[in-house]
Amino acid sequence: MHRLRFLFCALALFVGAPAQAQPNGQIQSSLVRITSTEVEPDYRAPWNSGSIGRGVGAGFVIDGQRILTNAHVVSNSRYLTVEREGDPNKYPASVLFVAHDCDLALLHVTNDNFWKGMKPLEFGGIPPLESTVSAYGYPIGGERMSVTTGIVSRIDFSLYTHSAIDSHLAIQISAQINPGNSGGPVLKEGKVVGVAFQGYSGDVAQGVAYMIPTPVIRRFLADIKDGHYDRYVDLGITYSKLQNPAQRHYLGLKDDDRGVLVNTVIDAGPCGKVLQSGDVLLAIDGHPIASDAFVEFEGERVQMPEVVERKFKGDKVKLDVLRNQQPMTAEITLGTVWPYFMQGHSYDVRPRYVLFGGLLFQPMSLDLLEAYRISDLRVRHFFDFFVSDQLYLQHPEVIILTNILPDPINSYLTSYREGIVDQINGKKIGTLQDLANAFAEPADRYVINMVGDGPPLVLDAKQVADARERIKTRYNVFTEENLNEQTPPKEAAPNEPAEGAP
Repeated sequence: MHRLRFLFCALALFVGAPAQAQPNGQIQSSLVRITSTEVEPDYRAPWNSGSIGRGVGAGFVIDGQRILTNAHVVSNSRYLTVEREGDPNKYPASVLFVAHDCDLALLHVTNDNFWKGMKPLEFGGIPPLESTVSAYGYPIGGERMSVTTGIVSRIDFSLYTHSAIDSHLAIQISAQINPGNSGGPVLKEGKVVGVAFQGYSGDVAQGVAYMIPTPVIRRFLADIKDGHYDRYVDLGITYSKLQNPAQRHYLGLKDDDRGVLVNTVIDAGPCGKVLQSGDVLLAIDGHPIASDAFVEFEGERVQMPEVVERKFKGDKVKLDVLRNQQPMTAEITLGTVWPYFMQGHSYDVRPRYVLFGGLLFQPMSLDLLEAYRISDLRVRHFFDFFVSDQLYLQHPEVIILTNILPDPINSYLTSYREGIVDQINGKKIGTLQDLANAFAEPADRYVINMVGDGPPLVLDAKQVADARERIKTRYNVFTEENLNEQTPPKEAAPNEPAEGAP
């Protein structure tokens, strides 16, 4: 009897207690669920449109009736819809800007009904270590908002896996980030301190996730103010720390724990005509560079690239340099380093290719190597050392014979697969356009020399012409080449009413 009375009293207290306030306010009026219908490029049959898939992510409203989310949530999309909490309608959305190098995108909804009652979120700063943050989204495809909390456990430069080549400032948190959380806000005291974007899966570092911090977000929003996204800039160098006393003495450095050694200067980069391998960088924009490559910047100790990260295309940076033990200064006009792009993932473009005589030629890229699982050591060398050994100077594009559509005119040529094209009829092939031009020139035969030793591959011009329609019909090839990085058409529905709306 006493136990029953105790349970009843406890229940009465629970029912009568006021609901606990949400620490970050009514986030439901700012959060959206994003559904993307996407088409993945088919690198093995690039004339095809690719496979259709569906993805779910999150986003949130910011000033100017814009929705901020991750680039990977909307990549390769053909049709986007967004949903609000408590609203059964799905509203068509369009991509305003996308930044694949920092995994951010902005969306817009033209239907005025969507914006009724929606409240933009404000941005905060970088949360301190051990502070508590909350991540919002729709994990594992859920239709209702989810929230997880955790602490800030690390603030550091990290690889952004969406592009696979870009590293920016990232904040590690212990809050769970699962598929569907991507693009959702991470809040502290009612302000956005980051965008959830990636985590570890499996048995590796469980309970570890990352968010894109506000300095990266603010840079993205500043970059697009002129109506165009120019990407992150880069010095285009590699460097190493100078912490070994003997090495420092050899280079003529003082015992002041300053300076990093320039290893490689990318000719196609901003420093290509200014710096040299063996130079020592002592300061950047007046900030002394420590021997471990860190600088004091805006009250924080950050890695040297963070100074460049805050700048834009066309901005200048001043470097204090020690060359042959003599001090000098250099002013660099910043820009992108195009050879790096080949080593990263591409999105929202159709694969480029030329099909000739049933032979499929494609420019080397990370996506191509992953699609074909190419293991040829020569190809891997060209990919791994394309930038550092400046192979792009001779091969701006590395053209690979990736596939052979079997036909009597190309029989017994399988040994040439995964070969790199060097010359056609004596003409050097540096780009896919060079290859197309060589095949377009009248000739009795086409002699294709591959990089390395071995006999050339030879095609009879008349046989190629006679087999053209036969090969196209047999393998459903509707176009034999795509020389430009065309953006696939997306479903644009700026004036389409919401589903279920009158």
